[in-house]
Amino acid sequence: MKIEPANFLNGKIRLPGDKSISHRAAIFAALATGDTRIENYATNADCASTLNCLENLGVEIRREDSTIFIKGVGKNGFTKPNKPLDCGNSGTTMRLLAGVLAGQNFDSVLTGDASLSKRPMRRIIEPLELMGAKIEAEDNHAPLKIYGRNPLQAISYDLPVASAQVKSCVLLAGLNAAGKSIVLNPNSIFQTPNSRNHTELMLKYLGAAIEEKFVETGGGFVEEILIDGNSKLEAKNLSVPSDISSAAFFIVGAACLENSEIVLENVGLNPTRTAILEILQRFGADLEILNQKEVGNEIGGDLRVRGRRKLSANTDSNLVSGDIIANLIDEIPVLAVFGTQFENGLEIRGAGELRVKESDRIAAVVENLRRMNAAVEEFPDGFRVGKSDLKGAEIDSFGDHRIAMAFAIAALLADGATAISGAEHAGVSFPEFFQTLEYLKK
Repeated sequence: MKIEPANFLNGKIRLPGDKSISHRAAIFAALATGDTRIENYATNADCASTLNCLENLGVEIRREDSTIFIKGVGKNGFTKPNKPLDCGNSGTTMRLLAGVLAGQNFDSVLTGDASLSKRPMRRIIEPLELMGAKIEAEDNHAPLKIYGRNPLQAISYDLPVASAQVKSCVLLAGLNAAGKSIVLNPNSIFQTPNSRNHTELMLKYLGAAIEEKFVETGGGFVEEILIDGNSKLEAKNLSVPSDISSAAFFIVGAACLENSEIVLENVGLNPTRTAILEILQRFGADLEILNQKEVGNEIGGDLRVRGRRKLSANTDSNLVSGDIIANLIDEIPVLAVFGTQFENGLEIRGAGELRVKESDRIAAVVENLRRMNAAVEEFPDGFRVGKSDLKGAEIDSFGDHRIAMAFAIAALLADGATAISGAEHAGVSFPEFFQTLEYLKK
């Protein structure tokens, strides 16, 4: 894909449904009793993998464009699949379904593509085996052969690191456990979740017996999430807000190009996902939230972004680290691009999790920024990028959708054209990305 520089971005758009919420909406609708209509379901390949896996578990699903109709089978109404369940490139599909399948009375296999098969799965294998499931995985990687057990044993599990996927996996397994299971999130200095809480909000909305509280410790607060294995989910229609992780690319592009003005409609504004907005505003982006409302326990609203002639940080420090990293982990590649546009640049630390995403995102960001003439230093857990005059270059997506999209935005800010190898991988999370970008470019 060849990308030419842009003078500014302009227009009003509505982006596809949030990827994280879409996965959960489909899985929870299948676990519920009754029929569910899901509006604005994400159009990407990852969320399609979740639907395909559910169909292979005996769930009846009907698709009408971005509206999905699911006939729930209840917690124990799934049927044994007659072949491995292919999760494609989707770690969320694999980790959440592992929690569901651990509590079934049949064996199953979860598999995925070459990239997913390299991603770490010990983090979910450990708690699921503590609950009584048996899981076979060579070197703790997919494919995962899951020997289900019903009921599972309720446990109290202390998450080694904040992870919405691991937390969700244990909570889903807890739906089929005898008793009440507890997940403890690592210390946070605030009484707020330090990883995405879409699972907790949706379980509560659908009637699960789930409780959340914060317990003060010497170093801050520990979040305790309790799920009762007797819980049953009742079907309710769901509406998925637009994906803030997808919105982040256009926000950065518009913020960095003088005379830009874009409006992104009905973007998800869950507080565990809006760290990217906080950081961008801290470093000078002109953002405004309009028409905020709550639907199905999730907050959404319109985002208006205006470009500035010069970005000026509202802080003396260029360091982003600590608790906030878990809540903007997917946006860090495009945040690196943003960091090339203001004095003193930007430093990201405590983001070692990026090493085990669809690619080694730290290495991929550093390599591609260097190709574009950026001043960048790599660390084991992050990088430092300085203010840079970007030059058009040959870019490698490394098979990673977020790298492809982040550097499409970098291309808008560069001197000369940029060619992105593997740009088609954007379809994993946002098939309409390049079409939308072209619509906004002026």
